[in-house]
Amino acid sequence: MATQDGCEEVIMETEVKPKEAEAACEGAEKVDTESTSLSEAGDPTTQESSISNGDGADEDREMVDVKIIWNKKKYDLKIPIDDTGAKLKESIHSLTGLPPAMQKVMYKGLLPEDKTLREIKVTNGAKIMVVGSTINDVLAVNTPKEVVQQEVKAEENKKEPLCRQKQHRKVLDKGKPDDIMTSIKGTKERLPTVPLSGMFNKSGGKVRLTFKLEQDQLWIGTKERTEKVPMGSIKNVVSEPIEGHEDYHMMAFQLGPTEASQYWVYWVPAQFVDAIKDTVLGKWQYF
Repeated sequence: MATQDGCEEVIMETEVKPKEAEAACEGAEKVDTESTSLSEAGDPTTQESSISNGDGADEDREMVDVKIIWNKKKYDLKIPIDDTGAKLKESIHSLTGLPPAMQKVMYKGLLPEDKTLREIKVTNGAKIMVVGSTINDVLAVNTPKEVVQQEVKAEENKKEPLCRQKQHRKVLDKGKPDDIMTSIKGTKERLPTVPLSGMFNKSGGKVRLTFKLEQDQLWIGTKERTEKVPMGSIKNVVSEPIEGHEDYHMMAFQLGPTEASQYWVYWVPAQFVDAIKDTVLGKWQYF
């Protein structure tokens, strides 16, 4: 029994040990596999070497040197030959500030955005024409009419006042007439029932204005004669305050089709200016 038992023990040990050895081997393989996996997954050195951050990427690509011509200016540009037309537009935007959407790029015709520079046979030294306007240029062209009108008005205001012009200075420099009518600044009055007198005309002679409303006429009288002018024939009436004497105006009656036919009268009392214009041009009747 003992012998048999001993044999059985030996047999049992023999049967168990291979299993243990097999298990040990499997455990070792598993540990090696896990160690390898952890090494590959967790080793930062291995991971960084397999990822490119893009630095120096263009250095390994074939480049082409071109000249961009826009708005009478030339720009040198070095760009990968396998970049598309759309990429080229982005580069042009960086150079010129011209947005891609506003660019018309031409090289042997309109440059397609979906093809590469290699495909359209762009070579070193190629000249690429660009047409387009910046946002500021577009805004300047589309300036609102109100702004334009304000600018025109401001420009007109910069013009030399009439009373400073040589043709008028020779009359105004004579000074205010001694027998001129009294003026009242900042008020508007109806036309008086008596003629407006004591004023000068362009030649420096005395002139008076008589408004014959019942005849629809303006009588312009001088020492030599009186001219009876139908109010309907007067094309326009303009006036301007006299510098330094703003309570008096210089006034012109346009008797013909052009400004050359203007009849100038100086030292018109300011309170009657609006009434004269309205009466002559038919806006109001002052009785």
